[in-house]
Amino acid sequence: MAAALGFRVFLLLLLFPPPLRAAQPSAEPVEPPETSAAVAARTRRGPAPVTDVAKLCVCDLLVAQCDVNCCCDPDCSAADFSLFTTCSVPVVTGDSRLCSQKAAIYSLDVEANPPERVFKLIDQVNPSIFCIHATNYEQALTFSSPEIPTSENFDQLLKQFGSATFSAEPESWDMNTDDQNLSDANEVYRYQYGVPIQTVDAFLRLPSPVVSSWCSDENPAGFLVSQATKCIRSVSVEKCNDIQAINMLFYINSSILAVPKSSQMVNISVQSIVVQSLNGMRTLLNDSDVLRLPMFLDELCINVVLGVSYHITYTDAGEIIEAAGAFVLGAINKEALSIEQSFEISFTQVNTTPVPLSGNPGYVVGLPVRAGFRPQGSGIIQNTNKYSQLTILQSTSVQDCLVAQGARAPVLFGYNMISGCKLRITAAMKCQPLTQALLDLLKGQSFPEYVASFGNSQAQDVLDWVPITHLYISGQSSCQIPVSLEIEVKWTKYGSLVNPQARIVNVTATITTTTLKQLPSGRERTIPITSSVVFTDVSLPAEPGYKAWPTINAKLPFDFFFPFV
Repeated sequence: MAAALGFRVFLLLLLFPPPLRAAQPSAEPVEPPETSAAVAARTRRGPAPVTDVAKLCVCDLLVAQCDVNCCCDPDCSAADFSLFTTCSVPVVTGDSRLCSQKAAIYSLDVEANPPERVFKLIDQVNPSIFCIHATNYEQALTFSSPEIPTSENFDQLLKQFGSATFSAEPESWDMNTDDQNLSDANEVYRYQYGVPIQTVDAFLRLPSPVVSSWCSDENPAGFLVSQATKCIRSVSVEKCNDIQAINMLFYINSSILAVPKSSQMVNISVQSIVVQSLNGMRTLLNDSDVLRLPMFLDELCINVVLGVSYHITYTDAGEIIEAAGAFVLGAINKEALSIEQSFEISFTQVNTTPVPLSGNPGYVVGLPVRAGFRPQGSGIIQNTNKYSQLTILQSTSVQDCLVAQGARAPVLFGYNMISGCKLRITAAMKCQPLTQALLDLLKGQSFPEYVASFGNSQAQDVLDWVPITHLYISGQSSCQIPVSLEIEVKWTKYGSLVNPQARIVNVTATITTTTLKQLPSGRERTIPITSSVVFTDVSLPAEPGYKAWPTINAKLPFDFFFPFV
């Protein structure tokens, strides 16, 4: 009976199951899965400001004192602000590369009594199209502390950073090798400025001192980078024939690649060989095609390479077509433990005349001002002196103008110069010959007509040359002799404000004369003759809100193309 009743209850439970219990609410709510729109919004969130612009004050220079007209100085009181005439720094911003940032605006309310400072904190929008909207590369927000060289890690740091080129990219930056190989296949190779000149085995070496004065052979010669180096090489006279660095073969045995990664090669020929004796006297050899190897002879090592000068000829397409080396060979005695070697490299474009430049493009302070002439219907013919320079009278120790005639000094850009001499006048001197002699003394035999406006102005670009304006200041007397030549060079800053280039815009040569009075017989008179050069900066100051021409601020941040995280 009991078994039958249990079977019936079990059957009822199967037919009519009890209702399920409702799930109890958990203590922590369960967030819904993050959608793609939420992820994108979180990615577009701007970076947190690194600096509080309200507390940033660039004109606060005095400690615990109020700086005049510094409206953001926390040491200034309301009484100090009432005496201000203007705010020296009206706007203080943070990182200018961000698309949106905070800006602190300072001004003075002069209508208030007393005048008071007005402070506002606004959101400033960067109008540049190349601004940073979101910072998703955390490592770019900080600078890692550089590793300090020690005796343990010095060799490692020298190996990593001692060469002319090195890579500071983290090893975790993966490159797409397939895309790289595809771009390499489509690229037309040619040498560009600064690219190391490749050879069959590595690159063209131009030894130079790296850390100390000792020579390092790991310095590559860069294309179109003219260099001149000197360094010390340790030698052993008894084993000099085994030292590669003092052997001519070491510098000419490797052929240069005409263009990078090509099979076309250019051999380095021997242009000239100069032999230097122990006392420093040099002799040019006629048979430069004969290879001279180091040799130990009578306690001397002869044919030691003391200097190498490479000369590279290239085309406008960036291809090297010729390479030559000029050698200076010398002898060292048994007591010598080291020698000084000099190395130089220069470049010349084919079918052009090599002309030393004074800047690229703008003039460099301390380099000569280039000058020349312009014949009728042709381009500029550069000056006939050694380096096509503008020159002035060079002072001599004797201070005698008649002895100093012909001695000239180059005019160096940015250097105000003055020179002169003394002229002894006697009663026998005639006016006309003396006037011509003094003109030749002050201006030289061929005073130029034009000056290059840029340091790299080419002779065929006539518009890049500035004519020299001549002025004469003389009296009313019949006999006027020149006593001074004053050259004023006006220049201006040209181009970008970040990297302005010096450009000459006007040159004026003023000759001042004086009256030559007839002297009694047997009497003499001494007058000073001077020549001077002055450089004047005529650049216009940058005015707020003024732009000479439309500009686009297209400076990319350094990690702009880094793959987004």
